[in-house]
Amino acid sequence: MRPVVPGPERAAAVLGSRYRALGRGFGRRPWLRDLLLAMLLSALIIPLHGRAGIRIAEARMFDILSTFAPPRPAAPGAVIVAIDEPSFAEIPEQWPWSRATHARLIESLRAAGARAIGFDVVFAEPSNPDADAKLAAALGPDSVLAADREVVAMDQGTQVTRVGPFAALMEGGATSGVTSVNLDGDGVLRRMPPLDDSFARALMQVEGRSVPDLPGRPLVQYFGGARSYPTVSYYQALDPAGFLPPGFFQGKTVLIGLSLKAAPVVDSGAVDAFATPFTIQTGTLTAGVEVHATILDNLRHGLAISPAPVRAISFAVIACALLGCGAGASAMSWRTGLIALGSLVGIVAASWLMLRFGRIWLPPVTPALAALTGLGARVGLDYARERRLRAAVSAAFSRYVTPDLVAELARNPDSLKLGGERRELSVLFCDVRGFTSLSEQMKDDPVGLTDLINRLLDALSEQVMEARGTIDKYMGDCIMAFWNAPLPEPKHARAAVRAALRMSDAVRRLNAELQLENPDLPSLAVGVGVNTGMCLVGNVGSRWRYDYSVLGDTVNLASRLEGLTKDYGVAVILGAATAAVVGDEFTVLELDRIAVRGRSEAAPIFTVFANIDEASRSALSEARRRLEAAQVVEDLPACLEALRLMREAWPPLSAYSEKMAAILTARFAR
Repeated sequence: MRPVVPGPERAAAVLGSRYRALGRGFGRRPWLRDLLLAMLLSALIIPLHGRAGIRIAEARMFDILSTFAPPRPAAPGAVIVAIDEPSFAEIPEQWPWSRATHARLIESLRAAGARAIGFDVVFAEPSNPDADAKLAAALGPDSVLAADREVVAMDQGTQVTRVGPFAALMEGGATSGVTSVNLDGDGVLRRMPPLDDSFARALMQVEGRSVPDLPGRPLVQYFGGARSYPTVSYYQALDPAGFLPPGFFQGKTVLIGLSLKAAPVVDSGAVDAFATPFTIQTGTLTAGVEVHATILDNLRHGLAISPAPVRAISFAVIACALLGCGAGASAMSWRTGLIALGSLVGIVAASWLMLRFGRIWLPPVTPALAALTGLGARVGLDYARERRLRAAVSAAFSRYVTPDLVAELARNPDSLKLGGERRELSVLFCDVRGFTSLSEQMKDDPVGLTDLINRLLDALSEQVMEARGTIDKYMGDCIMAFWNAPLPEPKHARAAVRAALRMSDAVRRLNAELQLENPDLPSLAVGVGVNTGMCLVGNVGSRWRYDYSVLGDTVNLASRLEGLTKDYGVAVILGAATAAVVGDEFTVLELDRIAVRGRSEAAPIFTVFANIDEASRSALSEARRRLEAAQVVEDLPACLEALRLMREAWPPLSAYSEKMAAILTARFAR
């Protein structure tokens, strides 16, 4: 029998088992986890469709895709007669031109065989009676005049007024159509006007064509930028026989309207030109009369574009979110980036195919956003889990090795094995002077001594870490560090020297603190040796225990240089390779030449200064030159004089001068 669990405990046990079962289910069925994540993301993204920023991005994408290899009618459906600048120059009238002139144009076009004539000019008010009578007589059933729709916002509501041609012009059988259009929020004309009494509908009726029933507000398919339609100037159309090829207007629909670079009069307020999807390519506006010709061809050939319903967009968002979640399921690599890029290209291509061949506009922006969000969410979840695992490993390893090495091991776990590589490194040894006497003085206070050594090592280690060095080990009161491993450091010699100089400053600051705490404590100092050369760097040790360390003659010489700081009375001694690299940033001074194991010639050693003025630098160089010349001929008095000059040029070299005098005296005595 199964044991009976009391009420609350039983509920907790059942709930816990269900959660565990659900977790196991997700582990066995990752597609279910991806589906739930995609549904959640879709619920957050779908409401973004229609927001201002997304709407503008979708409109711009429509401009790009609708103008890429657009479908074009076999022949343009209209000829444009442009009221343009050349016509203003050729016709000796002031704008607005006499309606008798317009009547003469209509008669000329009809005589040339025009099938239908549309005037994109609103004749709302009577003018000269004779001229009006001539225009009314010229107009007929083949003519369409422009009307306007004025929208006036008032406190009590919005008033819409249709402003059409005055009645006398319509007596001969002419019709009218509204030429008003509605721009998108960014000022681009993309949508078809309402067809109930539009200019294009009236033209199709005059042509004897049936007007298709288009649901909603379709989008206009443009075929090119400005002047994509056959266009002639107004003055040319007045005399087609004199200016145009024979039969130019035969059987054509002719639209007359403004096509200007500027407004015809100063106070007209507009040039009747609009930004279209092609404006982003051409940088030009399209005349309103040419827009109406485009709308007319959209209706004739069924090229108007229907916006996809919201439910279709919602389905696309869900599908793309699921696609993104699935693409992020594998481990991150360059393939993941290619899959993400391919997915975005596929979404845009699918939108273009639907637009080009299905005449349906399903904007790809929101679905692409869903795919990227799905990919990012899945990658983010995996990254967070990986970060937790790395943090746990780093927390454990950081107690044993440097943080940079932990990061390198996390990026490249294969490096966690015995072996190494040859690499040029800068190696630093730092030993504390006066610590033996300090230990003897504090032998009865081991806790205080431990605290003091920790403060000292902390101050010295901080300089290494700030200079991006790697601390190899602590040996009592000595520190060994190196640069250019495990992470590359192009200027490793400069970084090592910078750390060496800062170590001396750090010890001076610590001495000031210690004197305030206990004036009886002796002052501390450091000796630092820095050498640059090829080393073996890697994991060195046995299969049970190993350290990340460096080996080689470069390391041995760096240790020896640190020991020589006491003999030569300076804080920092550099090897020749290090001095050669940092000489352009710091002032280096050759101290002496020493015998090095494995080399037949003595090797020069150098010290380094910071913040030395030009006069002292020049004096030091001259004193060093004199010292070197005196050493060649073993002239001890000349050597001592050069050392005196050196001491005067830079007083911190007083200890070096005294010790060097003793060294040379003993050397020449032999």
